[in-house]
Amino acid sequence: MMNANFKEERLRRIMEAIQQNGLVTVAQLSQHFNVSDVTVRRDLRELAAQGLLHRAHGGAILTSPVSPEPPVIQRMQKDEHCKKLIGRAAAALVSDGESVFIGSGSTTAHVARCLATRKGLTVVTNAINVATELANAEAVTIVVTGGMMRSSELSLVGHIAEQALRELRVDKVILGMRAISIPDGMTNDYLPEVMTDRTIIEMAPQLVLVADHSKFGKIASAYVAPVQRVTTLVTDAETDPATLAELREAGVRVIVAREL
Repeated sequence: MMNANFKEERLRRIMEAIQQNGLVTVAQLSQHFNVSDVTVRRDLRELAAQGLLHRAHGGAILTSPVSPEPPVIQRMQKDEHCKKLIGRAAAALVSDGESVFIGSGSTTAHVARCLATRKGLTVVTNAINVATELANAEAVTIVVTGGMMRSSELSLVGHIAEQALRELRVDKVILGMRAISIPDGMTNDYLPEVMTDRTIIEMAPQLVLVADHSKFGKIASAYVAPVQRVTTLVTDAETDPATLAELREAGVRVIVAREL
């Protein structure tokens, strides 16, 4: 009984530490509680099984559900500097003459802005704001899917959009995502959009995920795909290094967008 009490107290204090700091490492906890790394990892597995945290490289992170997002037009100004850096870095992955799909969102709109001067580029999109960003790009061909408009995101979703997407193939897909958790994958908070997202992902073998630091360690209501499906992640320098290390271990190429 005494050992059980010690364990319960240790689990409680682990949760206090992760709620205060957002993340903990096995080494820190092992030293703090004077127990083995094996014991700490067992504790973290038990807490993860209860849905209280998520395992990360060398430790664990606090995973929180996503809160409602403001409309995409308002989000263009939120973390704008990070999104501009991500947009520029992601655009650098696209060559003149390629075909690329760009999904909806504020970060993807910044990618589109950086592609406006390209030559011989074909951009397929289901996002009205992305199409608008490229409307005056003389050397870029824009293909817009039909579909039901989700007003807050200015995105076109549903059966009509998916039917059009299945007819198209591109060299790369550049996509944003509402929430990203390594064990729980990429998730979205709008159920009617999930099948559209899955159809988009199947358009090309190369999936470039653009996501700022605020999208990680969170879970939305609808599962889209595992993080292992991502070919390249482009994010900013504020994203937790332990999360990036675990993504690299999962086979994802990670690009941290920085100032030139």
